[in-house]
Amino acid sequence: MNVDGKNIRPIWFNEEKEMVQVIDQRQLPHKFVIEDLTDLKKTIYAIQDMFVRGAPLIGATGAWGVYVIIKNLKEKSENNEILINDCEELKNSRPTAVNLTWAVEKVLKAILKKETFIERLETAKQEAIIITEFEANNCSLIGDFGVELIDEISKKKNAETVNILTHCNAGWLACVEWGTATAPMYKAFDKGIDIHVWVDETRPLNQGARLTAWELSKHGIKNSVITDNAGGHLMQHGLVDIVIVGTDRTTYTGDVANKIGTYLKALAAKDNNIPFYVALPSSTFDWEKRDGIKEIPIELRDPDEIKYVTGKHDGKIKSVLITPEDSNAGNYAFDVTPARLVTGFITERGICNANEDAVLKLFPEHKY
Repeated sequence: MNVDGKNIRPIWFNEEKEMVQVIDQRQLPHKFVIEDLTDLKKTIYAIQDMFVRGAPLIGATGAWGVYVIIKNLKEKSENNEILINDCEELKNSRPTAVNLTWAVEKVLKAILKKETFIERLETAKQEAIIITEFEANNCSLIGDFGVELIDEISKKKNAETVNILTHCNAGWLACVEWGTATAPMYKAFDKGIDIHVWVDETRPLNQGARLTAWELSKHGIKNSVITDNAGGHLMQHGLVDIVIVGTDRTTYTGDVANKIGTYLKALAAKDNNIPFYVALPSSTFDWEKRDGIKEIPIELRDPDEIKYVTGKHDGKIKSVLITPEDSNAGNYAFDVTPARLVTGFITERGICNANEDAVLKLFPEHKY
């Protein structure tokens, strides 16, 4: 995507350094920092500590992580046990996003068919490139289908501003290019449709306030940051036309795991008859689990993410304690929105209802 006239992605392979590099998204919007993924430990840290985040980007990082694993193998000859164990450790670095497991297993399967170190290293690189471009292309297609929803609302409003609400960051920073939830917004803006985006701050790490607002503004899209609890009020007063969010894992039966707080937005949208759409590539579907509320693992993160707020003050990035020092905090990273609250899915193959029959009709290759 274009940022200040430059084409930027959140992950790339530096051919000159022969190194995988990422944007450290923890530093945005105050600093633009690039980090090298030099080994498995650094790659896992980048995923866990959220240098990279968002299901498609985590998947792409996992794919490049396999390349990093092979590059750092002490035994350059075939050593499947170490390789498989390292890949298992990489897969377990974040439990909720299904793209990570999908991408690591896809690359691992391809390289286990090769015998020499050189063949395996090159195969890992090519597979990582394929997965990265696959995610980017899928997001573009999601935008192509999703923009029709926004265009339809615009026509009904006689070209007046279409107000879109989104939660967390499901933009290009989370997805290589375009984003999932933001892809229809970028396509709509580029098409000349007048849009405005309500951006949930998304506590505790403020991915909306820090990241979504930053990337939308860089692209020229009108947006307003709101507190996480303001969405229901806006919906009650007719200030939201459509809600579009992303997802970290979605069951093929229609249950959606996304950043904590998404469920509450879906409830408010349902109560106010506002369409609630989830944008996702097929790699984010969990084709095995049926009951998202019971079966999708919910990551419990460091309570300090809730107790402290990080921001810029006097030119320096600082972390400030906002709770009593001895307070406990429960930091649930995701919640699950049941299928009954979801108007539909926006995928790379089109838009469908949030139920098993509709999803499998769009992706028949996953029928058992």
